Amino acid sequence: MIIDADVVTLSRLQFALTAMYHFLFVPLTLGLVWILAIMESVYVMTGREVWKRMVQFWGVLFGINFAMGVATGVTMEFQFGMNWAYYSQYVGDIFGAPLAIEGMMAFFLEATLIGVFFMGWERISRIRHLLVTWFLALATSLSALWILIANAWMQNPVGAAFNPQTMRMEVTSFSAVLFNPVAQDKFVHTVSAGYVLGSMFVLSISAWYLLRGRNVDFAKRSMTVAASFGLAAALSVVVLGDASGYTVAKDQQMKMAAIEAIWHTEPAPAPFTLFGLPNMRQRRTDDALKIPWLMGLLGTHSLDQTMPGISELVDDAKSRIGKGLLAYDAMLTLRQDQGNAQAQAVLAANDKDLGYALLLKRSVDDPRQATPAQIQQAADSTIPNVPVLFWSFRIMMVCGFYFIALFALSFWKASRRQLDSQRWYLRLALWSLPLPWVAIELGWIVAEYGRQPWAIAGVLPTALGVSSVSAGQVLTSLGGFVLFYTALAIVDVVLMLKFTRKGPDGLGIWPNHAFPLSPARNGESGEQHV
Repeated sequence: MIIDADVVTLSRLQFALTAMYHFLFVPLTLGLVWILAIMESVYVMTGREVWKRMVQFWGVLFGINFAMGVATGVTMEFQFGMNWAYYSQYVGDIFGAPLAIEGMMAFFLEATLIGVFFMGWERISRIRHLLVTWFLALATSLSALWILIANAWMQNPVGAAFNPQTMRMEVTSFSAVLFNPVAQDKFVHTVSAGYVLGSMFVLSISAWYLLRGRNVDFAKRSMTVAASFGLAAALSVVVLGDASGYTVAKDQQMKMAAIEAIWHTEPAPAPFTLFGLPNMRQRRTDDALKIPWLMGLLGTHSLDQTMPGISELVDDAKSRIGKGLLAYDAMLTLRQDQGNAQAQAVLAANDKDLGYALLLKRSVDDPRQATPAQIQQAADSTIPNVPVLFWSFRIMMVCGFYFIALFALSFWKASRRQLDSQRWYLRLALWSLPLPWVAIELGWIVAEYGRQPWAIAGVLPTALGVSSVSAGQVLTSLGGFVLFYTALAIVDVVLMLKFTRKGPDGLGIWPNHAFPLSPARNGESGEQHV
């Protein structure tokens, strides 16, 4: 049966919507928890009560965000059975293990630690509570690790092989899955982006307090931590992003060619297109502004290696479709005659290309009956949306360098005790709050949209992974998710604004009688401090 394109499109839309919404909360959790750990470490080392109060206040906002992350993450697990049943059946042996481990980390270890974090202030010693906070930070990062291992396997499916008898991918080396180079690069790059977001969150809200002349000492200390941690994180994002890009150029050549709009293989080292207007119809980039050599240096870390162009990669895909058809025919033969030695040899020689033959199932029931035009269409379908990837990457890149500049400026001002000396800077810090979210979501668009048309790169086309459901059924569940997530968004925004406006003093975390007032400076009201 030829696949219903509407079901595929709606299923992709639903998963994209829920995944991108969920990832509004995950990176903030990743970053904010480490800032809590740093602040509490200062409290334990110095014994100054102000740092404990800071941990408690930012911990409230962390807790709200963590709860929303859990609520939005649960629904994503169900979608694999609801809308992606064949995907789950085909790769469940590999994909299920990291998800199961992540579930135990998130719902058992993290949940236990976060309970002790909030309830243990007066029940356990300072040192033990600090250990809980650090273990919570570590557990949060490890939880993200397992999700990224699963996702990286979708980008670079290592340590697995196709079994023609079960019609499934099965694990051959779990260590290869675990130490997938794509997983390592994605993990460090993603968590560093989360650290940037957590730092910007603290920096921006603290700037808001300073603009209003309230909680001044609290805000300055918070901004100092955020500026220091944020600068280190922003620098690491750029460095680790380069490593991630190198891995993409090696393992996902079509994605890299689309990101850089490399339509034809150019002599090494390839130039970097700083600006241009990708034209998919004519396969060229109009009004291109290029920097010589730069892309070759970044993508291959050499001066003598070429980067394949989109047209050449399409030709390669067409060749692999031909080999995949041999594997597909051998697979069907083995299902009828398991001992057929010739079919076993053909499948072993061409099994890496079987997924390319499956691309034909969007247009023909039996790929072996495909016409040359259908084969060419399938090869052309391996080109992702070049303009979307091209501009998403460049906007993300500009944001990354902006974060370095802002945190460097903040660090310099903090070192000179001038954080509240210029209101334009505070406004700049405040209005920069949404930018890390923009950069992170664009990063996921590049990673996931750039993988199309594959659910598992080179193994399983996205169109084959969907469940046997109607477009109307998917549309109904999509509408339900939109309503549910909209309600959660309203609740989250209301709670975040409510507790931010209350501030540490309004929540009783910073009681007026607990600390002496500091002298007013620069025309601002005094503020309790230690």
